[in-house]
Amino acid sequence: MRFHGIYTPIITPFNDDASIDWEAYARVIEFQIESGVAGIIVGGSTGEFYAMSKQERIQQFKFAAQKIDGRVEFMAGVNDMRVDDCLEIAQAAQAAGAQSLLVAAPPYSLPSEAELAAHVLKIERATGLAIMLYNYPGRTGVEMGEEFLDLVADNPNVAGIKESSGDVNRIHLLVNHYPQIELVAGAEDQVLEFFVWGAKSWVCASGNIFPAECVRFLDLVANQGDFARGKRIMAAFSPLMHALEQGGKFIQSIKYASQLQGISAGIVRPPMMPMNATLEHELEEIVSNVRSQVNAILDEAN
Repeated sequence: MRFHGIYTPIITPFNDDASIDWEAYARVIEFQIESGVAGIIVGGSTGEFYAMSKQERIQQFKFAAQKIDGRVEFMAGVNDMRVDDCLEIAQAAQAAGAQSLLVAAPPYSLPSEAELAAHVLKIERATGLAIMLYNYPGRTGVEMGEEFLDLVADNPNVAGIKESSGDVNRIHLLVNHYPQIELVAGAEDQVLEFFVWGAKSWVCASGNIFPAECVRFLDLVANQGDFARGKRIMAAFSPLMHALEQGGKFIQSIKYASQLQGISAGIVRPPMMPMNATLEHELEEIVSNVRSQVNAILDEAN
């Protein structure tokens, strides 16, 4: 399989003046590598790419490539509203040393499925890199439906799809009708369902908070097939998954929870605003409880 393991879409730490905190960013990368992830995604929505200039994004690719230094896979998120910028960013990622690309639909323009397929294949031709598709119609406004999949599925570089629609039926569609595209878990609150249907990788925003635990969980379920403990772990994880997916403060929650793990995350860039003290306190309790419960189950003797 092309993608196997935890791929963390890392946060971007910012200073109080909203500039990138490069020292903290280096620590974020080291934390992930030390925790055993398979890959690091730079420039995803969890990294607030939408709030950055093109120059900042390209600078991030260069910095991350040097710090990762081939120790894990470097995947670049290259999505942008302007197609020309998307192509330029994708080629800059390739030049920096990215080994794969995370590609979604350009937001706002609402391309047809045939137009979206042409867009993806143009990026593939421009870079020659492996592509993980990113189906998230809630953010992009369009779905990577069957017409789109028919047009791209047989390209060997269209290697996987991060399915974030929240529709379980999409898992069935992809496994049964498009097995040449690897299924990648992309919804935090449905990850066990993905593993049941054969996914071997997880683009894991929770990996910013609990990377080592997520690595062990994936191994336990996707590799060892221990779904009995897997269900208990998901039950323990569920308050955090609910807070992230349903709480309305996804980036803020990820960053604050990362801060609780000793990772300097900094502020969120506008239009996002900080969480209030009540939400922060609730998240502190959730993170503490999840950590103790998940580790207790993982540490049980087989």
